[in-house]
Amino acid sequence: MSEPRPPSSAGLDHREVLRRTDAILAERPGDDAAHEARARALLALDRLQEAEMDAMDAVRLDPEEIRYRELLAEIQSRRGEHADAAAEYARLSRRDPGQVAWTLGEAAERIEAADAEKGVEAARRAVRLDPGSFDAQLALARGLVHLGDAAAALPAATRASSLRPGDATAREALADALWLAAREPAAFDEFGALARELSGTDQERVLAKARSLYRQRAGWLGRLLASSRGSFAFALRRGWLQIR
Repeated sequence: MSEPRPPSSAGLDHREVLRRTDAILAERPGDDAAHEARARALLALDRLQEAEMDAMDAVRLDPEEIRYRELLAEIQSRRGEHADAAAEYARLSRRDPGQVAWTLGEAAERIEAADAEKGVEAARRAVRLDPGSFDAQLALARGLVHLGDAAAALPAATRASSLRPGDATAREALADALWLAAREPAAFDEFGALARELSGTDQERVLAKARSLYRQRAGWLGRLLASSRGSFAFALRRGWLQIR
């Protein structure tokens, strides 16, 4: 009788993958591929803690398999464990320093983990590997903004915007850099434009930045307006607000 094989998630319901991998692991607890399939199914179901445990088992059973470490880093990032995800990407980058994606992953996770200095170091490595990479320039700009380095952040954000004109993430990074560089009117205009174009959590984030910037520059009446999210958003959408 042939041994059960770890199922591919393609074309299978995620719960069916879990059922099949449970059967496989009951017979062969050391099947790293089954742990991987199970981790991917759990990730798709947003059962992140369990997904991380299976991904860690896959890594433990075959530490040299790159795919398992990439999966573990992805799950850790989703769980908000950005320092751990950064460490995984850093391990992968040391194996092959020419892989831009891993270096970018490390940069993004370092910045999310509030380790902007190491994030900028990783982003600079990514830029050296691929100067024309939008993602590398954007990561560098974001990291430099977090570091408070206006002189370097503004050129990096400008380069990112030029590589992908109109991209909302690049425009937000540029607005952040303009604000940091004390070019508040230009920053406010960009935040306002983004708040009118975006929706959901992205809109709320840029709207909060616009309100904060407006409060810094407004008189008492403007600060009163900005104290109400609804009133401020309405006035911003109508184009009634600006700062000088």
